[in-house]
Amino acid sequence: MNCGIYSRVSTSKQETENQLAQLREFARVMDWRVNAETIYVDHITGKHSDRTEFKRMFQDASERKFDVLLFWSLDRLSREGALETLQHLNRLTGYGVQWRSLTEQYLDSTGVFREAVISILAVIAKQERIRLSERTKAGLERARKQGKTLGRPRAEVNATEIRALREQGLSWGAIGRQTGLARATCQRAVAT
Repeated sequence: MNCGIYSRVSTSKQETENQLAQLREFARVMDWRVNAETIYVDHITGKHSDRTEFKRMFQDASERKFDVLLFWSLDRLSREGALETLQHLNRLTGYGVQWRSLTEQYLDSTGVFREAVISILAVIAKQERIRLSERTKAGLERARKQGKTLGRPRAEVNATEIRALREQGLSWGAIGRQTGLARATCQRAVAT
């Protein structure tokens, strides 16, 4: 199998050589081929997925340039939170790419328990989505009880001004730009 390797450290002052050496050795033991083009190294926080090598790795995964992705640990792959991290793993699986954590042997989609691991991670992701939704609803309810107005502020619409601009021959787009309102908002204001 062709193996992609993803390695990440948080800053440019840190080195990835320890990770890479052990990842390459593990791939060798597993008889997985590693090409220089499929080694991805980021020197940036894992809190966001907008990482150059991370994005390149997913692009290459979508093109099946490797069959399995090997990473040091799940937190080296992503620190975005449980749901987002599991979505990244699911995305790899969707591309037909297996994945394996070197230090967390239970995070392995290459073994005989592949389906079980993916099923368990799917359940965890679902529970995380439910908890996130519950936390959001609780936060909104608390804000309402404190008297806070939620949502976008209402636009102040002067229908008389909009009619006058329209009578001057201005287009809806021009009126929207001049008043700072959306074209549809301007149209609704004079339709009533």
